[in-house]
Amino acid sequence: MSALNTNRPRVLAIAEAANPEWVSVPLVGWSMAQALREVADVHLVTQVRNRDAILRAGLVEGRDFTAIDSEAVARPLWSVAEKLRMGDGKGWTTLQAINALIYPWFERMVWQQFGPAIKAGEFDVVHRITPLSPTITSPIARKVDRAGVPFVLGPLNGGVPWPKHFDAERRAEKEWLSYLRNAYKHLPGRARTLKHASAVVVGSRHTQSEIPASYQDKTVYIPENGIDPSRFNQIAQPTGDVLKACFVGRLVPYKGADMLITASAELLRSERMTLDIIGDGPMLGQLQDQAK
Repeated sequence: MSALNTNRPRVLAIAEAANPEWVSVPLVGWSMAQALREVADVHLVTQVRNRDAILRAGLVEGRDFTAIDSEAVARPLWSVAEKLRMGDGKGWTTLQAINALIYPWFERMVWQQFGPAIKAGEFDVVHRITPLSPTITSPIARKVDRAGVPFVLGPLNGGVPWPKHFDAERRAEKEWLSYLRNAYKHLPGRARTLKHASAVVVGSRHTQSEIPASYQDKTVYIPENGIDPSRFNQIAQPTGDVLKACFVGRLVPYKGADMLITASAELLRSERMTLDIIGDGPMLGQLQDQAK
């Protein structure tokens, strides 16, 4: 790595998922690491599958980022996860359970490569941005803390309980493991991660409520539902009495786009409302048929 500007904090940003060309968690990881660059000298550590996209975005490997090749463990376990989730875009709890087995190996490789630099004081902060799931622990948190370097975790988010009347959607999502999700709170690695973190960034009040009381003073609430006003700077102008509505998201059962169409049907038929649905996913064909 090149010499960093000592007038700014030196941050090792760990984002196993960080990709400017993908959506969901990888885009969050990339966007947050880039936002940190506005206030700090950041070296991004990510998984090798993101390497080519990051190079296309203009970052220089070795100087701006490092790609960790953990595919020997990740590839076969992801293959198992895809089979267990029983459908494209479904079984997210199952996917996170498998990721909980994959991720520690990635962090082990991160420590092998960056542990000496962390212990030598070459970084002021180590910040694990992704995974976002509060169920996935960070084995290196204790090592970083013992090296005298603050370890920041987050933004953590997810795990909002399913409403009791939405069990049909829950089954349609193949969310069988969600019934056992709270078991993660009893894993020993979770307590160690929270104990050795200097700060825990949370993206929702629900996620904050799941942090044990003894660590609540470490939590920092930053709502995740923000937008970049430089990218989204247009304001819709009213058109008479017509209501303009828009849905943006993955087209999967628990996002509820089908319920939105049902709830809007009378207004749509009478042309008192227009509804744009923007996204993709396994429900695309079903939603198109419903709209027709």
